[in-house]
Parts: sequence; structure tokens; C-alpha cells
Amino acid sequence: MSLVIVGCGGVGPQEPSELLGTQQAPLTETDVDVAPECQGIIDFVNAASFQTLDAYLPSDVASNLVGYRAVSPFATLADVSSVPLVGPARLEQIEGGARTEGYIGSSCVGILDELAVSADDAARMVSLVNSVSSTELHDILPYAWNGATNLLNLRPFTTVESIAATSGISSVSLRNIRNAATLSDPLEDLIAAVNALPQPDFGATMARHFDRYEITSESHYYHSGLECFGIDPGSIPYGTSVRSNLADAAEVRAEVESTVDYANRSNQIPSSVVEQGLANLDARITGRSFKGCYLSYADDPWSGHNVAFFVDTVSGFSVLTETYWSE
Repeated sequence: MSLVIVGCGGVGPQEPSELLGTQQAPLTETDVDVAPECQGIIDFVNAASFQTLDAYLPSDVASNLVGYRAVSPFATLADVSSVPLVGPARLEQIEGGARTEGYIGSSCVGILDELAVSADDAARMVSLVNSVSSTELHDILPYAWNGATNLLNLRPFTTVESIAATSGISSVSLRNIRNAATLSDPLEDLIAAVNALPQPDFGATMARHFDRYEITSESHYYHSGLECFGIDPGSIPYGTSVRSNLADAAEVRAEVESTVDYANRSNQIPSSVVEQGLANLDARITGRSFKGCYLSYADDPWSGHNVAFFVDTVSGFSVLTETYWSE
């Protein structure tokens, strides 16, 4: 069977495998481009009749959508965008049709830079951009330095739309912000549980969001060591030991797990919180590379602290661990 796509500049007959072969690859959590609250947008293009689609879109676009879904249902916005004649303006019309026809409601903000964002995700993205340090925001947006700088200069923001409209923020940038704001809840629950434990003489703290520059430059009574890897030498103190290799997932996992064990030596944290938090960590770090530092310091002769932090070199996902003792 051949499929003909109708419309100006349309393509000629192609086999379905040629048209849709790339649409069936499994998506990772970071790749997903439709929030569950916005799934109705995909349902709309899959289920609405040609006549309904034609009421919101040019006829050739509606025809192309119907032709494509006959071969394989749409699963993502990327699938929909791959249809000839479907660009940002058409996605906006599709969203409008889905909203008017009742497929989505107020819990879906809409499509921004080819990402369908929920109201909850939007609020968390705004909170993240408004609150993180300059260093972390630039880590989250490693290939959008100007965009990150513009966000810092313009914040505080009140809407995700204004973030998306900021100069230098692309669809990739917006997805990085979404991922940083929303994809580590179980890990953050574990971090909160660790930090809530009563640990007067020796224990641990952890963090997902921190200013790595501030940590490495902070003055202490006594420094016994600072080793970094992948960090710009100009942003770390003179005399820092620099190792050549980046950290991998196994190194990050081992550091986080040992810190949790150190804090949770009396098994006060529910096992489900630990298991889910570490599983969430694994999902974020598997196959990734990390820059970071190991730091040992003391604020007096009767105590000691060991700090480690890791930052994904591409996504900016970060985690910090600290263990301490005092006499």
C-alpha cells in the first residue's frame, strides 16, 4: 500500500515505513513532549473526523493528518510535526481545536516551542527559573548561554509563556528547564527525608539545587582537599587538584547511596522512599557524564565535612552530598 500526502509542496507516494519508521522508537522520560494533562491534543488528531479537523485547519493539512494516522496513530508532538505542512502555526490551530472540542482543559497550558506543558509543570518551571543560582541555570542551559543570561536579567517571571518567549530560549532549552523542574520528585523526596533526620554529632545532608561556584569558593577554617573534574579552571580556587576523567553514573550512584546509608544508619527512612529515590536517580544518570568536585573542610578543630557534587555536562541535572562529624 502507498500513501499520498495532499497539499502544496507535499511529497509523492511513499511506503508507510519510510514515513513513520522513526516514530515508534521508545521515548525516555526526558524525551516526552506531551504532559499527561495535554494528552488530549494527541487524542484530538488521532480521533477527530476529517470534517472536525477541517474546521480548524486547512483542508490539505487535515487530509495529511488523516492519511498519516491511518498508517500509525500519533504518539507525540514530534510525530504530528513530522507531517507535511504542520508547523508552529498549525500546532497552535490543533491545540485550539482540541481545547474547543473539549479534549483538553485548563490543566493543560498548551504547546510552547513544540512542548505541550501542563499547568503544574508550568508553575514549577517558573519557580525554578526564578530561584536557581546563575551557575545552575547556565548548567541547565549549557548551549544557550545568552538565553540563560537573558532569563537571569528578566526574572522574576510570572508565566512559562514569557520564559519561552525570551530571546535565546529554544525548544531544547525549554525542555531542559522542564526536565530540571519536574523529573526528580522521588529523589527530592529522599533528599528531604535525609535532611529531616536528627543527626546532632554525625550525619549527612543532600541537595538537588545549589550554587557550585559558591561551594568551591567559600572560606573555611581548614581545607584538607579540593579535587575537581570537568570544571572550568578559572572558576575554582588556585591550587585545586584537577583530575582528567569525568564522573560516570556508577560514581554518582555510589556517592549518593553511601551518603543515604550514612544518614540512615538507624533505618528511619521508609525503604520505599529510599528505593524509589535511588531508582529515580538511576533514571536521570544512566549513560551520562558529570563534572564536579570533592571537597573536605572543617570550620573548627573538632569537626569535619566531606562534600561531593556532580553536574550533568549536557542537561545540568545536579546532586550534592555532604557528610559531617563533630566531637
